[in-house]
Amino acid sequence: MQNESMYHMLTKMIEGDQQAFHTLYDATYRDVYRTVSFLVDHPQDREDIMNEIYMQMWTSLPNYDPNRPFHFWLHGLVIRQVQRFRVKSWRRFRIFERIRVFSREEHHWDQPMSTDGTDPEISKAMHKLTDKQRTVIILRFYHDYTLEEIATLLAIPLGTVKSRYHAGLQSFRKHLGSLPLERMDKNNAY
Repeated sequence: MQNESMYHMLTKMIEGDQQAFHTLYDATYRDVYRTVSFLVDHPQDREDIMNEIYMQMWTSLPNYDPNRPFHFWLHGLVIRQVQRFRVKSWRRFRIFERIRVFSREEHHWDQPMSTDGTDPEISKAMHKLTDKQRTVIILRFYHDYTLEEIATLLAIPLGTVKSRYHAGLQSFRKHLGSLPLERMDKNNAY
């Protein structure tokens, strides 16, 4: 979707046009889902986060600054919703862990590696990164943001982004062995 038509859709959405929302949803869903699928393992959690992202987009639209790129703003919503989910999940995990300790039951959580058509080797290596490294790598390689833009998007210092980026690349190369990063771009072009 071109920037001009995107701005037109956003204007209609601010006025309350639901059809404009559906059009924008259709235009952005795949990109947003791909990002969420790399950051969150369980498919049901992905769907919950996707719902939260688009609800947040609808309610936050009046705060959108049209002088900033829409996709940058949208990816900021994605990252914040994933971070909120992780906080909630950690709280839930701690509660379930306490229950498990008291009841002495063992739970085995399976975590699928599927990430929407991505090379399985890359997907497996991606899930071995820490959440923070994975976020930076996805924003850099899949969304083509500069390290400075990533620092702005995540509201962290540039040095921290560089550190996570380089540590993530090292880990990625270690897990992929001889698979060059250029292959990742070719396999995931959209």
